[in-house]
Amino acid sequence: MKVQNKVIVVTGGGNGLGRELVLSLLSRGARVAAVDINTSALAETAELSGVKNDNLTTHAVNIADKGAVEALPDHIISQHSAVDGLINCAGIIQPFVRLKDLAYEAIDRVMNVNFFGTLNMTKAFLPHLLMRPEAHIANISSMGGFMPFPGQSIYGASKAAVKLFTEGLNSELIGTNVRVTIVFPGAVGTNIMSNSGVTMSEKMVSEQCAMKRLMLSSNKAARIIADGIERDRHRILVGKDSAFMDFIYRLSPRGAARFVYHQMKSLLPA
Repeated sequence: MKVQNKVIVVTGGGNGLGRELVLSLLSRGARVAAVDINTSALAETAELSGVKNDNLTTHAVNIADKGAVEALPDHIISQHSAVDGLINCAGIIQPFVRLKDLAYEAIDRVMNVNFFGTLNMTKAFLPHLLMRPEAHIANISSMGGFMPFPGQSIYGASKAAVKLFTEGLNSELIGTNVRVTIVFPGAVGTNIMSNSGVTMSEKMVSEQCAMKRLMLSSNKAARIIADGIERDRHRILVGKDSAFMDFIYRLSPRGAARFVYHQMKSLLPA
């Protein structure tokens, strides 16, 4: 689906990859409804949109709140007249700890935002998308959605749920006007840690600085995703690391999991 003159809803539009998706879509001639829980972050996105600001609306909504999400389609349609696409990008990570040390509150928060937020938005907007001549849903999973990362087991479970939910949705919508895309970003330079409220140790700060030069920039990742949506791709691997880990995990799940463990074990508390 070409996005020019289409109305696209983007969650997580206040920062990071979500913000870059908003800006990329606007640059391609789309009208965008940016959704985020952070009002000030949305205002920054609006300011960055520059001359494209007239094609952007912002909506401060907690996507884990079913009632607020159910009211959102009518509100956005009243401003844009229609909705043609939905990109579920909002997501958070968990503290880098083993499951035995992870609080239930943190578990609920990750699942509510990453999985139930995606589910809520999809369920609320799908009836409207089915009425359009063509429409598109893209859900952002993660490398952690198809292979395990120690210290991020619940985050991975939430993104794996997004993966299978999206694949199931795609099967349900065969023969309709709605195309579905699942996205697996690798390491992308965003501020997801601070937005997730995750405190970094000195070791983690050092590791992140060393990794930064290897990370894909968020604006380049957004371009890859937007290109894939316009080509109606079912599956998008964002970054060479995502493509590589997808390959080796299919080749040897146990070997790939051990490789990742050795790369990340230093980030976990003893």
